[in-house]
Amino acid sequence: MTHPFFAPDRPRVFAHRGFVPPDAEGVVENSFAAFAAAHAAGVPYVESDCHVSADGTVILFHDADLARVAGDHRSVSDVGDRELELLMAERGGLVTLAQALEAFPTLRFNLDVKAEGAAEEVGRIVAPHADRVLLTSFSERRRVSAMRSASRLGGRPATSAGTTRVAAFVAAATVGVPWLIRRALRGIDAIQVPERRGPIRVVSPRLIRAAHRAGVEVHVWTVNDADDMRRLLAAGVDGLVTDRVDRALAVINGSR
Repeated sequence: MTHPFFAPDRPRVFAHRGFVPPDAEGVVENSFAAFAAAHAAGVPYVESDCHVSADGTVILFHDADLARVAGDHRSVSDVGDRELELLMAERGGLVTLAQALEAFPTLRFNLDVKAEGAAEEVGRIVAPHADRVLLTSFSERRRVSAMRSASRLGGRPATSAGTTRVAAFVAAATVGVPWLIRRALRGIDAIQVPERRGPIRVVSPRLIRAAHRAGVEVHVWTVNDADDMRRLLAAGVDGLVTDRVDRALAVINGSR
């Protein structure tokens, strides 16, 4: 049975860390303004990342520190909520996970649990919104911890595999062993992968077929070139994670 996170219409466009339009000034990724722009563009899915502030609040932020986004070399986990709000005030606005779920009730959130200390709290926060949340993490331990936390409160978000499960699936799909494929994808709703990892091709027709036979979607990140979008969609992928939702929507609508 398909999880309600996945709306009937495909292909899916995931706004990678929200959407920062090319002409936007003073707006950064994973900010309130970036999520508002994704919503205004008409994409139903937003991809984001979860860290924890010094006050224990789950915030939507990609990096472990503030250097790239705010020119501050402190770790996110060492800075309190009020100071984070001030730092982000001129960059589109800080967003906590709870605020995002409340402020954008029609958006579906694809959440990557980045910090070890975030997993339990992420699960608790998303449990009442599980029908419109997908949880993932590069760490299988963090992914499972967040899923279990949500489950204890009666929520079952969708989920995509962590790095070790992805590697097991790619290996199983390559050799074409059905029981290994089923084992690698047990309890998984989607595989979210780059098209290539260095010189190694990850996304292939064989991998897409194997996932689809198991009832699992394939989402590819991070795809910003229109020709790449067309090629991957023609190959049968179910979703594109992109910084350029405007471009992706135009490709899907056939206008570019």
